[in-house]
Amino acid sequence: MSESEWISLRQAAEILGVHPATVRNWADKGDLATRRTPGGHRRFRKADLLQYAESQGELQPLEIQVIIQNALGQTRMQVGGGAMAQLQWYESITEESRVQLRQEGLRTLEGLRGYLASGAPDDLLGRAINTGKNYAALLNREGLKLPDAIRGFFYFSDFIINSILTWSEITLPRTNSADWGTLLRQVNTFTNSILLSIVEYYQEE
Repeated sequence: MSESEWISLRQAAEILGVHPATVRNWADKGDLATRRTPGGHRRFRKADLLQYAESQGELQPLEIQVIIQNALGQTRMQVGGGAMAQLQWYESITEESRVQLRQEGLRTLEGLRGYLASGAPDDLLGRAINTGKNYAALLNREGLKLPDAIRGFFYFSDFIINSILTWSEITLPRTNSADWGTLLRQVNTFTNSILLSIVEYYQEE
């Protein structure tokens, strides 16, 4: 078996979109197969990770499922780790609104999941537009100006782009480079619809 099929704990966590400690716990419980290097470090086989990720989700293709899971994992780690508390735009938001933002974020990822899985039809972009309006309305009530609303949007949309890059770089792609380009364009279409909706809301206000 090729050594290139085995990756580190950190890489496995990036693929699955969870904290390394979570992957370690799954391995300890026997949910994920693992082996040890002579130095005692864990190594995971890519094929086992893909199989596990597929078993945890209901949506195909697998690339979409893991990208969404990865983006969600990044968001949770940023929120739970307190990194966002250092952001000025986020610090000024009440806890109630932060909860609403997290809920809106989950709906956004589910909307993106459905959009990509359906082949990115234009008639599903209405969900992205509504997301932008809801996001803008919430931040506007909190007194945030348009530049800060856009900063918040970019902060979270970067998680999705990072997830695509992580998946394409760490795994052996099941599709060719042209397919990755198509996926990235589809994601941009969805997120750009959200951004335009935010701007239009503030202009109307």
